[in-house]
Amino acid sequence: MDIKKLQSLVIDALEDVKAQDIKIYDTSHLTSLFDRIAIASGTSNRQTKSLAASVRDKVKENGGRIVSVEGETTGEWVLVDLGDMIVHIMQPAIRAYYRLEEIWGEKEVSFGAAKRVSTATKTVVDDEPKKVSRHLTTSQSAPEEMPKKVAAKKVAAKKTTARKTVAKTPVGKTIKVAASKSATTAKKAPAKRATKAA
Repeated sequence: MDIKKLQSLVIDALEDVKAQDIKIYDTSHLTSLFDRIAIASGTSNRQTKSLAASVRDKVKENGGRIVSVEGETTGEWVLVDLGDMIVHIMQPAIRAYYRLEEIWGEKEVSFGAAKRVSTATKTVVDDEPKKVSRHLTTSQSAPEEMPKKVAAKKVAAKKTTARKTVAKTPVGKTIKVAASKSATTAKKAPAKRATKAA
């Protein structure tokens, strides 16, 4: 399998299970054992295990080869060996302690380059109906119902603005606050001076 396709599969698999702080490094100039290394974080033992399983399954179903998976029993640091690529999935404390980025992190691979390759290899079928998200469309109703809904929205907006203007008037009791000691002494001092001068 092509290394660029492999790295895009790994990124997709990690993003599917919400991996944090995903980094991919080109290591071809440092070692002949593998060309890429991926480092990602999982928040718990369960998430690191499921991230490793996601990577393993996605690569397998796309015809890739899994050499081995290490550390699945504990889940603190799971290593997935894909031959040309090694994937380290760690909990944040373990990742901060071992700092693999300092060892392998000379040439970071940008996600844009990896994603461009994966989208370029996908084929688009024109016969498939396009999925339209409900939250992107203004209304799923018939065109006749549209003016009624727009009018109802305008009435609702007027009601909320009317509530806002009513809420601006002060409500509650007025509380008197005593003046500070420095302010009261400043007021008394000129009065004493005036009596002494007289």
